[in-house]
Amino acid sequence: MTDEDDNHTHRPPHGDKKPKPPHERRRRWVVLPAIAIALTIGAVGGAGAMKLMRPAPEMAPLAPVAISAMPASSLVTIKGKVAEIYGNKFILQDDSGKTLVETGRAGDGGGLVTKDEVVTIQGRFDDGFVHASYLIDKDGRTEALRPAGPPPPPHGEPGDFMRKPAPRPAP
Repeated sequence: MTDEDDNHTHRPPHGDKKPKPPHERRRRWVVLPAIAIALTIGAVGGAGAMKLMRPAPEMAPLAPVAISAMPASSLVTIKGKVAEIYGNKFILQDDSGKTLVETGRAGDGGGLVTKDEVVTIQGRFDDGFVHASYLIDKDGRTEALRPAGPPPPPHGEPGDFMRKPAPRPAP
């Protein structure tokens, strides 16, 4: 026996390479899955963001329905007379009733419709009013309206809770 055998020293099997300590091998098996998970989350997040940024396809029925018969949370076509105008919103009235029509940014400035004008609106009826996607005037000219985006949260804009004091409990 040699002195080296008595000391139980380990020689690397291939030249001067030393085996990696166990903690370095474990680190590799932790880092690689973490990178794969991060890439997967990024891909899924990117796909979700693209879906949100892309306009939703909307095909409203061509035949107008009565305002009083609009089904909730659905695509609709309604026809009536503009009764009142409030910025980018207006009241549309037919023989069955009235509804509020929201036109988004395209209606800012008040030049989109005029009082007593007869128009046809295609859009989504949701939350008690119509989010207009298309406006068709009496001459048959169709104007695509930009979507206004999702409605604000029920308690104002995101982050408003940070600026407003919390409500105090009743004594």
